[in-house]
Amino acid sequence: MRLPPMLLVTLREDPAEAEIPSHKLLLRAGYIRRIASGVYAYLPLMWRVLQKVSQIVREEMNAAGAQECLLPQLQPAELWQESGRWETYTKAEGIMFALIDRQQREMGLGPTHEEVITAIARDMIRSYRQLPVNLYQIQTKFRDEIRPRFGLMRGREFIMKDAYSFDADEAGMKLTYQKMNQAYHNILRRSGLKFRAVDADSGAIGGSGSQEFMVLAEAGEDEILYTADGKYAANVEKAVSLPADAVPSPFTTAEKRETPGTDTIEKMCKFLQCSPTCVVKNVLYQAVYDNGMMVLVLVSIRGDQDVNEVKLQNELVKLAADYRATTVIALTVPDAAAQEKWAAKPLPLGYMAPDLADSYIKPPKPAPVEVKAAGGVVPKFLRLVDQTAVALQNFATGSDEAGYHVVGANWGQEFKLPDRVVDVRKATVGDRALHDASQTLQTARGIEIGHIFQLGTKYSQALGATYTNEQGEDRPLVMGCYGVGVSRLAQSAVEQAHDKDGIIWPVSIAPYHAIVVVPNVADAEQMQAAAQLYTELNQAGVETLLDDRNERAGVKFKDADLIGIPYRIVTGKSLKDGKVEVVNRATREMQELPLVYVVPTLQEWIAAAIAV
Repeated sequence: MRLPPMLLVTLREDPAEAEIPSHKLLLRAGYIRRIASGVYAYLPLMWRVLQKVSQIVREEMNAAGAQECLLPQLQPAELWQESGRWETYTKAEGIMFALIDRQQREMGLGPTHEEVITAIARDMIRSYRQLPVNLYQIQTKFRDEIRPRFGLMRGREFIMKDAYSFDADEAGMKLTYQKMNQAYHNILRRSGLKFRAVDADSGAIGGSGSQEFMVLAEAGEDEILYTADGKYAANVEKAVSLPADAVPSPFTTAEKRETPGTDTIEKMCKFLQCSPTCVVKNVLYQAVYDNGMMVLVLVSIRGDQDVNEVKLQNELVKLAADYRATTVIALTVPDAAAQEKWAAKPLPLGYMAPDLADSYIKPPKPAPVEVKAAGGVVPKFLRLVDQTAVALQNFATGSDEAGYHVVGANWGQEFKLPDRVVDVRKATVGDRALHDASQTLQTARGIEIGHIFQLGTKYSQALGATYTNEQGEDRPLVMGCYGVGVSRLAQSAVEQAHDKDGIIWPVSIAPYHAIVVVPNVADAEQMQAAAQLYTELNQAGVETLLDDRNERAGVKFKDADLIGIPYRIVTGKSLKDGKVEVVNRATREMQELPLVYVVPTLQEWIAAAIAV
């Protein structure tokens, strides 16, 4: 392709809307243009990158035995209501674009396709003889992000590869899952990215287990905790570890002590001259279920630990049936305004005890017999205790009276141990690893570009997708789900590899392999040599741009660096010796090559880079 006529407009200044380097560079280099909040146009250079990423994804999915298809973006609400996710996606999380068509039917733009693909399997898969089946698509998805940001990283419209597998049993599903795991490693390796596969929370998708694939970058929104031996890595939301050992309590007898001005753990421990490891901290949360029911949750945890709210929400979802609900739509620490709505009297904040009295909650108002009230506040605290607090002896904790704490307390004596023991602590850097206590957790930032799930029978049971086994019995299909953000992967490559002058594309997904730059278009010899190289390189399979614009050489060099083409060939002063300058964008190394060696040399370099 020649410049012109390619549509390429570069900017010298960072756009005001962009926050992270990759977003700034993709806008400045003319790869994308903002159309609306979270909505971008992919311009010619970006489209070539996306096609290359898609082709790598397609080749690896095909090699793993998956079959490509294309599913509808417009989906009927009925399917999502069958799975129980319509309310979650349109109201709780609120990320689905929902609409009503002219026949007054509720529809949604697909943020994901579990329901659609399960409905297809329900209609088409009848026998074990048809299994396993793995279908995938590469398609635009829609999610109504509250705060679209970072360009293609968190947009409202994006390109994604999603795959869905159907097996006869869990063993078959896990085999398919492992094939997908390997395919994802291959995709990221071939894309030239540094990455880490980590244990992850399954979130609204659900399932028994999942793994995220993180491209390592300082601007990543996710924190990864890992061990140096390479045997453990997890998203901080999912991470587990061994906390520091508790310091023996200095308290020998149980008593209530005056502790003025000690409404934080730090102040309390300083006043009582004790370690936070011998304190039971009580944290209050307000959970709202999808039927409107509000539950007040009191979590007792060791004083030096923090609550992982993702883990807590997962525990509350497990209890949803107890409240005639299916999921949690909001989990917050209630502020003063929220407390006024349900508190019968001011809470002893900073001094709450594990047995905070239920009388702090206003009793429910009696409803008329003929009215079935939706929602409401459960008049009893849901009491949970984290594993870190269970073994504590002679601990200090709140007394339910401002300015006083109880010290020397024990479970089963001064306080009843809550019935439900949970693991809701947040793992942190420096914690010991479960698999090897000599290994400590380290941290890195990552950009999630892939996520694979062991779904099991969650969707097949909800939508009635069954098959007949060898014994003639109906069994639910066992599913897996596998997603890769194609457009997100492309931007993450820029976030991972750039410098002060612009983008440094991996060779395998760069829009072009090489760019031939003519410093002086008035020089006939330079123009002739450039045209010859341009033709020969493209004929040899080296995708090449020709910059023969009537611009200053410095402008062309800056643009070449900005757009990040891996190899720059300059038909400059060296032509008098029958040579051209070849610059490696990634290393900045420059060497002069005789004209006859340019094509075979670049072919060799590109083949070596792509084979990594």
